[in-house]
Amino acid sequence: MKKVSKQLMFIYVLLAAVALAIVALYELDVLESGVLTESKQTEFVAMTVMELTSLAAAFLGLRLFKFRMIHAELVTKKEPAMLKWGMLRLLILEVPMVVNTYLYYIYMNATFGYLAIILLLTLPFVMPTESRCIAETTEEVNSEK
Repeated sequence: MKKVSKQLMFIYVLLAAVALAIVALYELDVLESGVLTESKQTEFVAMTVMELTSLAAAFLGLRLFKFRMIHAELVTKKEPAMLKWGMLRLLILEVPMVVNTYLYYIYMNATFGYLAIILLLTLPFVMPTESRCIAETTEEVNSEK
């Protein structure tokens, strides 16, 4: 499980670093921000799509391992399932975060920034530490009688 945890942690950190690099490039004026501020129609479409995508991603990313089929696969196949579903969960959460970060700077619209922050706030709940990977591939014993 240690190898799987390290692979997932690499993806976790890599995508967070991509978002941080976007922020750094725009804040240091290496790239020009606000290049599409005049394009209100595309901004509206992008905002609508990203609002729906981000909220769905936050919900799905946090609840993914609770679905019966996925939980059963995690418990039976352990490491291969954890790698597959863990990678999917990280991509579900972090790709929209990176896209929202980029869209914030090209449209200079705070909505995209807030959406990126919402997704950023979900990341500590899915951080792929070794103990979390082990816990998520272990069957929970129901103590109710």
